[in-house]
Amino acid sequence: MQLKKSITFFLPDLENSQKHPFISGGIKAGFPSPAADFDETKISLDHVLVKNHQATFYAKASGTSMIGAGIDDGDIMVIDRSLEPTNNKIAVCYIDGEFTVKRIKTDKDCVYLMPENEAFQPIKVTDENELIIWGIVTYVIKSV
Repeated sequence: MQLKKSITFFLPDLENSQKHPFISGGIKAGFPSPAADFDETKISLDHVLVKNHQATFYAKASGTSMIGAGIDDGDIMVIDRSLEPTNNKIAVCYIDGEFTVKRIKTDKDCVYLMPENEAFQPIKVTDENELIIWGIVTYVIKSV
């Protein structure tokens, strides 16, 4: 079983969140419109990304097991602990004393934690494992 050594969690700071310029009409890939310079409102990412303030955390992804799902090493994940862990959701899991991020797959009476990278093996959860679905990943913030 290949697991991450640790995940660092952060709480959203909703009281001190800053609003940044936001172009609500989208950005065209062609020639820019001169009117777009004036179509600017303000946005707080904490208020957009966080649906349940008491149950939401940020965490930095570590490793490459979820690259096929668009979660790369160093990305910031938004995790909501109030969401129900269902089949095919991407979850932060605490298994046998370690955190990992995997896709939940349910199959009859069995649960698998599925990586999104062929270099990693699925984790079959058995009665010998201690598993806690810690939260569901709702957004990924990337660096380009």
